[in-house]
Amino acid sequence: MGDKKFNVYVDGQAGTTGLKINERLVSHPYINILTIAEDKRKDYNARKEMINSADIVFLCLPDDASREAVSMVEPANVHTKIIDASTAHRTHPDWTYGIPELSPEAREQIAASSRTSVPGCYASAFILPVYPLVKAGIIPADYPVTCHGISGYSGAGKPMIAEYNHEDRDTLYPYHGSPRHYGLGLTHKHIPEMKQKTGLKYAPIFSPIIADYYKGLAVSLQFHTRLLGKSVTSLDVHAYLADYYSGQNFVKVMDFNPTSCNGEPFFNPLACNDTNMAEIFVFGNNDQIMIMTRLDNLGKGASGAAVQNMNIMLGLDETISL
Repeated sequence: MGDKKFNVYVDGQAGTTGLKINERLVSHPYINILTIAEDKRKDYNARKEMINSADIVFLCLPDDASREAVSMVEPANVHTKIIDASTAHRTHPDWTYGIPELSPEAREQIAASSRTSVPGCYASAFILPVYPLVKAGIIPADYPVTCHGISGYSGAGKPMIAEYNHEDRDTLYPYHGSPRHYGLGLTHKHIPEMKQKTGLKYAPIFSPIIADYYKGLAVSLQFHTRLLGKSVTSLDVHAYLADYYSGQNFVKVMDFNPTSCNGEPFFNPLACNDTNMAEIFVFGNNDQIMIMTRLDNLGKGASGAAVQNMNIMLGLDETISL
C-alpha cells in the first residue's frame, strides 16, 4: 500500500460504537480520521461535506439518521463507501451484509461493495452457526428455532449504560442487579436479519437478556436431533462447523467437549471481550444438541466487525487494528 492513506469519517462518533471505532482507527496505519467540530456534529451541511469528502463513512446513528446520511451522498460521488452500524439497511437488497466468514462469495461481495451493513451483535452470534447448518440441510429451513441471548448492558446504548452506572442505582433501578429478559413481544430488531440471512422459512423465537456487566454476549440454540434434516450427533455437528470455519481469523469452533466449556461447568460470555473473535461451542448428546456462540458485543458484534469490513472493502489485510 505504500504511504497511501484513506480518509475516514465516523458519523455518530460520540456514541458507544462510534467511540470504539475511533479507538481502533487511531492506530490504523492506512487511515486518516476526518474530524468535525463539536458544534457541527448535527449540522446538515457540515455532515454532508464530511461524508462526500471521505473514502469510508461509518454510520453510528439511529436508523432514520442513517438513512438521512446516505441521502447526503452526491449523485456524482462514486468514491465514498458507507458502512452502516444501524439496523436500517441490514435486510435491504441493495446493501451487502457484513459477515465475510459466511462464504467465499460473502467475502467477495463485501470487497466489491460500496454499501455494507454491519450485522447486529445477537444476529452475528446466531447466524454464524445456523447459516452453514441450514445450507447443508442439517437444520431444515422450516425448523422451529428457539434461541436465548445474554449481553452486557453496553449493547443497550448510552441511556441504559447511564442507568447501570448511576450513583443511586440501587434506589432508582433496584432490579438492575438481576438478569432481565426483554423483547417480550418476540419482535427484537435483530430477528428479521436472523431469519433472512440464514435461509430459515420462519422467524426464530428469540429471547434476549440484559445482565449486570458491561460487555460480552452469548447466544444459545437448542435442537432435537429427531427433527433435524440429517441423522447427526453433537459430534457430527461440531465436525461440520469446525471444517466450515477452518482457517478463519475471527471465527473459531472450539474443541469438542459435550458437557463442559473449556473444562468448566459454566459458560463464560465474557471470554471474547476486547477481541474481534467469535467462538462457537457444540454441546449435547445423541438426542439433543446445544450450540453456543460468544463474542464481544462491542467488538465482533459492532466496532470490530465494522473495521474488519472496512479493511476488506479497501483491499487491506482484514486483521489490521483488530
